[in-house]
Amino acid sequence: MPLSSVSLLALHRAPLPTLPPTSNYPPPPPRSRALLLPRRRGVSRLPVSRTRAVAGDDMAAAAAAATELPPTLLEYMGQVGAADDLVVLVAHIQSACKRIAVLVASPGNAELSRGKAGGGAAVAAGRDAPKPLDELSNEIILSSLRRSGKVAVMASEENDLPIWVSNDGPYVVVTDPLDGSRNIEVSIPTGTIFGIYNRLAELDHLPEEERAQLNSLQSGTHLVASGYVLYSSATIFCISFGAGTHGFTLDHLTGEFVLTHPSIQIPPRGQIYSVNDARYFDWPEGLRKYIDTIRQGKGQHPKKYSARYVCSLVADFHRTLIYGGVAMNPRDHLRLVYEANPLSFLAEQAGGRGSDGKSRILSIQPVKLHQRLPLFLGGMEDMLELESYGDVQQKVNPGYEKNH
Repeated sequence: MPLSSVSLLALHRAPLPTLPPTSNYPPPPPRSRALLLPRRRGVSRLPVSRTRAVAGDDMAAAAAAATELPPTLLEYMGQVGAADDLVVLVAHIQSACKRIAVLVASPGNAELSRGKAGGGAAVAAGRDAPKPLDELSNEIILSSLRRSGKVAVMASEENDLPIWVSNDGPYVVVTDPLDGSRNIEVSIPTGTIFGIYNRLAELDHLPEEERAQLNSLQSGTHLVASGYVLYSSATIFCISFGAGTHGFTLDHLTGEFVLTHPSIQIPPRGQIYSVNDARYFDWPEGLRKYIDTIRQGKGQHPKKYSARYVCSLVADFHRTLIYGGVAMNPRDHLRLVYEANPLSFLAEQAGGRGSDGKSRILSIQPVKLHQRLPLFLGGMEDMLELESYGDVQQKVNPGYEKNH
């Protein structure tokens, strides 16, 4: 039975386990006693009654301000009525990502990003050779998912095959634990990407390996939630539950992700394109023509576009999400299951589009875990203009495989 036609069944809700610690940071320092008045020569102190009035006003103002503080990620999920099981799962994902944020900012991360993981063992076709930092991030996420009690299957870039985690878990998690790890040595932003699906309970009669594989190969249209965490000057957790895309920034005083970017909308038109221009002469005619046209301001948007390319997928996509334009890799390089689908879901929920240059990403049925494809993400009008050029997928990669 094709996966696209499988109807998702109601799933058993197990008792809630204890939530993980919300913070890996020390408690904030005690607040200064702002209401104590200084003793200064030549300055008379306020009468006690006036002092109490001032203090009362300040406390009332502080209380009012406290009620207007933006919600944390878990508070937001409670406000929108997210399922209890999903709240527990996201709590464990955010806990894992806080640990990864600390890891990538530590003094020893450069050595971890240079080394070879697994003793140089061969990896499956479609996978990049992992580094110790990738594998450590993968173990952090897997450990958190196991502790959550809410995950049946985890499929990761760092594993050849999906991992069956629990017979009772209602969810499937696909993830790129640390995208862009080769850039850490030069302090370029990195990120974690994830997608969450409902477990297909109707497949439970199948052998475990087959069951795990089929659960991991669901179409992107079945995503329950997806997100990324950007590790940069700020640590930003961007997520969608199918009702808009929202950004939460890590407050290092409290260790909480707080809502800073509610209901993100990609501008339909931007003025930035993001692609590796060094491959210009390997591009197909349609893509070269598109880039030449918008750089000269002769496209449908009468302004000249600028190039901004970080070579870190999460960073390039995050900028596109906020400023608009197009982020792209025209080669068959990015992975459908755990990179293209989650980011395309976020783009669509923000009013944009994810495409392989011809088709909507979320409509493509995965056939293998590490399946690669071209990826174009951006504002709706920019994306439609790009697709109108037709020939935008790069089919030749001379010299690339030799160097990577």
